[in-house]
Amino acid sequence: MKEKTREFEYTQADFDVLRKISNQYSGILVPDDKFDMFYSRLSKRVRMLGFTTFKQYCQYLKDNPDTEFTEFINAVTTNLTSFFRENHHFEYLSKTVVPGLLKKHAGTKQIKVWSAGCSTGEEPYSLAMTLKESVPADWNISILATDLDTNVLATAAAGIYMADRVTGIAEQRLKRWFQKGMGGQANKVRVKPELKELIEFKQLNLMQEWPLKGYFDFIFCRNVLIYFDRETKAMLANRYCGLLEEGSYLFIGHSESLHQLDTGFSLIGNTIYRKSSK
Repeated sequence: MKEKTREFEYTQADFDVLRKISNQYSGILVPDDKFDMFYSRLSKRVRMLGFTTFKQYCQYLKDNPDTEFTEFINAVTTNLTSFFRENHHFEYLSKTVVPGLLKKHAGTKQIKVWSAGCSTGEEPYSLAMTLKESVPADWNISILATDLDTNVLATAAAGIYMADRVTGIAEQRLKRWFQKGMGGQANKVRVKPELKELIEFKQLNLMQEWPLKGYFDFIFCRNVLIYFDRETKAMLANRYCGLLEEGSYLFIGHSESLHQLDTGFSLIGNTIYRKSSK
């Protein structure tokens, strides 16, 4: 089998260095089959910095963590998402979770939510739409949306998407919550301000300190745990548990599970967990 012709010299040793750094910083496990992906994702940085080998880039990354780490992590993290992805979660939210919260918080009229690993924003905006449609107008809804990748957070905060990103949203909902672009922006849509004002976008590394206060009514952490080893999954689940009151909810991705992990959650639905009583 013929070796691939690459623009930059790139070896297994380079890949091992880079995935070790990624794991140490983010906790994300990088399997062997990501060898080519790392090359394609990082080649732009190697080219921009004027290097001819990935070995040079590895050394640069070690020598300049303050300036290069963010670029490195942004390049190698995967951000696949869509509006109302795994829609059964949003249906459960409006039909089961919200009615319970309206009774629980009738005095304060406040709902506090965390979208952990929010990527380009489709998930927190989907949460905002669901809550605005099912919670009385005089309630205060607060959504914290975090991600490790600063590039996707910038996209999320802007709230501007290509029109094909919203093709799966019902026409009535589309008209209510999005503005269509005009002229040169005709192929784009913008999230309306009344949704954006509910959400605070922040960078957060799940493997480091969480400067978060108080309890959340529910947490969405979907398609994030899949990247971690068993011990890290359990650790993260228990940290989420500490930010939820008894009876509150954790939503995870369709290919994820807390099965046989020692956490404070009980499975109550399709990838829906509830904080157990002690």
